[in-house]
This record gives sequence, C-alpha cells and structure tokens, in this order.
Amino acid sequence: MKPKTLWKISITTLPEAADAVAELLLTCCHQPAANYLDLESGVSTITAYLPNLPDWPKARKLLNAGLARIKACDLQLGAGDVSLEKVRRENWAESWKKHFQPIEIGDTLLIKPSWSKRRVKKKQAVIVLDPGLSFGTGQHPTTSFCLQQLARHRSPGQKQSFLDIGTGSGILAIAAAKLGYAPVAAFDFDPESVAVARENIRRNRVTNKIDLRQADVTKLPRRAAKKYSLVCANLISNLLISEQSRIVATVQPDGVLVLAGILREEFPQVRTVFEKAGLRLVAERAENEWCSGAFVRPDG
Repeated sequence: MKPKTLWKISITTLPEAADAVAELLLTCCHQPAANYLDLESGVSTITAYLPNLPDWPKARKLLNAGLARIKACDLQLGAGDVSLEKVRRENWAESWKKHFQPIEIGDTLLIKPSWSKRRVKKKQAVIVLDPGLSFGTGQHPTTSFCLQQLARHRSPGQKQSFLDIGTGSGILAIAAAKLGYAPVAAFDFDPESVAVARENIRRNRVTNKIDLRQADVTKLPRRAAKKYSLVCANLISNLLISEQSRIVATVQPDGVLVLAGILREEFPQVRTVFEKAGLRLVAERAENEWCSGAFVRPDG
C-alpha cells in the first residue's frame, strides 16, 4: 500500500537559476523536480517529492552547499530559501497533473503521463511515464537531446542495438525498444533507479526487450566484448572524463555515442577528451546551462 503522505522539499529561486536548482534537487534527493513560476513576483519554486522523511539536517547541508556553488557560477539565485513539509499524496498527484504535459519527439515518439488524452499520430511510438517519484520524464534538455538522437539515428529495417548508461527512469531504454532497437541494454549504479526503471519498463510492456541490471560504469571492462550501435551516457562530467575509455569501448565502429548531463562550461573539456580518443562530434545542443553532444566512433 502506498503511503498517504509524502515529503516536499522546496527551494525558491529566480528563473535564471531554476534549472540548476532542479538538477541540485535531483542529485541530492534522487527525485525529479517541478518548477512553478509566479508570474507576478518573478520567483520560481523548485519542488521535489520524497516517499520517506529524509535525514533533514544532512539534506539541508548538502542543498545549501549546492546553492552556494550555483551562486558562485554567477547565476542569479535569489532568496534560495529551502523548506520541508508533509503533503497528502493526492495533492502531490494533482499538482503534477497541472504542470506536466506530453512531449513529442518529431512524429516518431510521444511521451505522456497516464492521465493524458493526447491522440497518438500514425506510426508514433508511445511511452507512458508519470512524473514525480522517478527519474527522468523527458522534460530536462539533456534527456530530450538523447531522445532526439535515438529517433534521428534509427534506420527502420536495419538491426541496431542500444546501451543506456545511467538509465534512471529507464525512459531512453524504453524509447529505444519502442523505436525498434534490439538488443537493448540498460544499467544504473543506484538500486532505487533500477527498481523504478523496472516498473516503468513493465508498465510499457517491453520487459522482454530490455536487459536491465544494476552495475557501475567504473567497473566496465576497458575492452568490451559486446558493442552497440548507439550508446547514451547521461552522467556528470567528471565521471564521463574519468571513465572515457570504458564508455568508448561499448561503442561499435561507426556507432554513435551520445553524452549528456554536462554543464555548458564543462562541455569543451569533455569534448576534447573524447575527440582525443578518436571520436568525432556530429551534433551539439546547448540549452540554458546544459550542453549535450553526439559523437561518431570511426570504423577502424
């Protein structure tokens, strides 16, 4: 039985720093965040919902340290007030319904919450994914870029495989399976993420199409026996850099590697590291403070 109450952590900020604060909540609380902008005051309230009462002194200390880092990046943070309160689960669900809208990736993919009545286009694959107590719903620009690359590089009728490094909610693996990639593999270091991904995969009826497991990118072999047509690694920059050789080893010759979750100022360093490994940048997108890139691994 689901608990009747949830714990809501909120941070007030200005719109310029809203994405960075939302990412901070995701990192510290392992839950995605909603952004509510008050048009009159110009203040954004970033909110994440937790199923259990957190270790509040520890969580608050981590959040305050993160806010200090955001402010040091010259982003207009505003008040940066942090609060914790208990809410009823039905109130949480209704708040998401007001603010979460379906997402279309061209004519090939539709991501929608279970309550949406959005009509599906002909030949459009559908992912049902409710926001809130899970990672990743396609709203974040880095996830959106990965989804676009999945759709862009899919060649109908051709055999193409896919690996999702740091799967989170499982959204990319589900999208790959729906688009016809096979085999599809996904892993995450966090057992909670794996449990959430497994439930989302089951709900979208692609359990038999995805090999999901808990694993650590730092333990991948430097000479992978299995290589994939397309690999997505949505990880923090220092992990992408330190584990570059393990990540590249999973990409087949002429395959595509999509790197996301990178702060704009850190992307040049990430790009340099992967280009030195022989990869070639073929697509790049910057949005707010985030930057993502798609690289091709040359044949031979």
